[in-house]
Amino acid sequence: MSSEGDRRSLVGRSAGRARYASTPTPSPSGPEEDVARVPTHPTPGRSVISRRAIADIVRAATLGSYGVTGFAGGLPSQVLSALGVRQTGLRLGLRSGLDIKLQLTVAYGLPVAEVARQVDSAVRHAIRRALGREVTRLTIHVDGLRYQPGGPPPSSAPKDRSPVATADLAESGTDVA
Repeated sequence: MSSEGDRRSLVGRSAGRARYASTPTPSPSGPEEDVARVPTHPTPGRSVISRRAIADIVRAATLGSYGVTGFAGGLPSQVLSALGVRQTGLRLGLRSGLDIKLQLTVAYGLPVAEVARQVDSAVRHAIRRALGREVTRLTIHVDGLRYQPGGPPPSSAPKDRSPVATADLAESGTDVA
């Protein structure tokens, strides 16, 4: 606000609705760019993606899939994973394209084939989006089922000993329609 007249014109207005002199007016076509500073042609070169970066992309896509409870692996694989040498349940091959092998545990009660399809789709999409490459081979092994923390589902529903009747609700002061 540069002058006293501008200050008086804002009196009585709410702060959110007032337009200040320093606020740029947006153009209808969006923000303007300095064309001389924005490159218009691709820059030749090469990018290198580490094995660990690919593994992180695959791990995030896999664990984000519905029904996957974790990666499986034996004791030697878990020891190597704890040391940071190798990740449990995930192997990458980069010699002849991108070859991925997963060993998973799946939630009990879900269709295993459907969970595997979801993982396949999620991993292929994540690799395609992040790296711009296609997965040559994706192998999914389901090595186990994991129960929920409460254990397996009950075999039969518990019997309700005293069902609530309309009269019980009326006597308690609850409005019953």
